[in-house]
Amino acid sequence: MPEPGKASHLNDQPIQPPRRTRFIDIVDGVIRAGRKTGMVDPARLERDYLLEEAAIATGLQDYGDGWFEKPFDVLLDSVKTEARLNAAGDFSAMKMFHHVLRDRLYTQMWFKRHPEILARPLKNPVVIVGPMRSGTTRLHRLLAADQRFAHLRSFETISPVPRPDFERVMNGEAEDFRPKLASRILKVARLANPRTLSIHPTGAYEPEEELGLVAASMYGMKWEAQWRVPSYAAWCHNESAVPAYQHMANLLRLIGWSQQESSLRPWILKTPQHMLDLPALLEVFPDARLIFTHRDPKQVVGSAASLAWNQTIIYSDHNDAVRTGREWLGKTAEMIDRMRQARDSIPRDRMIDVQYEDMEQDWRGTMERVYAFLGLDMQPAMAGMQNYLDRSARLKRNPHRYSLEEFGLNEAEVNERFADYTETYGIPVEDRRTTARRRFAR
Repeated sequence: MPEPGKASHLNDQPIQPPRRTRFIDIVDGVIRAGRKTGMVDPARLERDYLLEEAAIATGLQDYGDGWFEKPFDVLLDSVKTEARLNAAGDFSAMKMFHHVLRDRLYTQMWFKRHPEILARPLKNPVVIVGPMRSGTTRLHRLLAADQRFAHLRSFETISPVPRPDFERVMNGEAEDFRPKLASRILKVARLANPRTLSIHPTGAYEPEEELGLVAASMYGMKWEAQWRVPSYAAWCHNESAVPAYQHMANLLRLIGWSQQESSLRPWILKTPQHMLDLPALLEVFPDARLIFTHRDPKQVVGSAASLAWNQTIIYSDHNDAVRTGREWLGKTAEMIDRMRQARDSIPRDRMIDVQYEDMEQDWRGTMERVYAFLGLDMQPAMAGMQNYLDRSARLKRNPHRYSLEEFGLNEAEVNERFADYTETYGIPVEDRRTTARRRFAR
């Protein structure tokens, strides 16, 4: 086996992760050329400038709780000093920040127009908590197929805040533009990286996680998964996430109102961010019911590194596969350690553990356990869940291929790093031969 941090070889050839598409090279070149000719403005990743631009664009001034400026400052500094973005990267960063800031302004506008939004209860949410790539998406979408629960759709995590004329949409006088916008963004994402669809199959109306709602406070793993920003990640590690989760909760209230959704339906939530911030989650949602997912860490680490790699190669020309492997090995360990510490104080009847392998081998039996935990009859949801599984098979055209080796890691190292975790939670651990057969597993 290779030493930690050294890439292994197959027939004396190093196993290499995929490179980015020509589409990004072309876009990057066009932006560079446009800047030389003055047709494209240079990137200005400065807080005051970005705040002013969003205010001018919307005609609004109120950003709500100013806590978000703290992580925003750290993130901007980390992007400028560590991420080494290419032209396409800093151009897209400007667009992303403008989008988030504009939405914060519109959020406060809606709360002033309709103060009853903030009075909407968020009772007994069901929160799926697990490492990246541990089967959380499948479990989330199976539960979202049950009409007794409320859930986010992909276009709502991309654009959670309705535009100022949304009342006309609610009255049937206009069409909500956000699903079309989401479809366009997803098409561009697939051009930028066709592997996106196999890594995380989705569509504008597919159930989606709330990571974008956490990122609305300029906080969280969304930014870490697309740019290399270690100083920002370290800052987040030492900061209370309660303000970000409070804003997320208010966005859920706004989305529920815009969906004209009954406030009696519990939300189904999930994002790997919750692994890091369970105390904040439980402070904001004190009656949450928790479903913890577990998977062989070798699969989790390899898949998470692949996901991050396929994002960061879009935005930077200076990526290192071994460094990516090291960072996401450490990030996965941090997520698991913080989850384990936090759950020690949670009453046992508030949580249940679900193994990835159990879902693979017997999803119905595993879901019956989940429904028993939730105190619900599963039968009314069966048709919806089967429909999701059929739709998922159509969405996922190609399996997600990844390995530890392409990121300079090896099985023995990962097994040793997470031995106590796998033993404590009874997680099935694959051997090398089984892993080789499963390299195409999601």
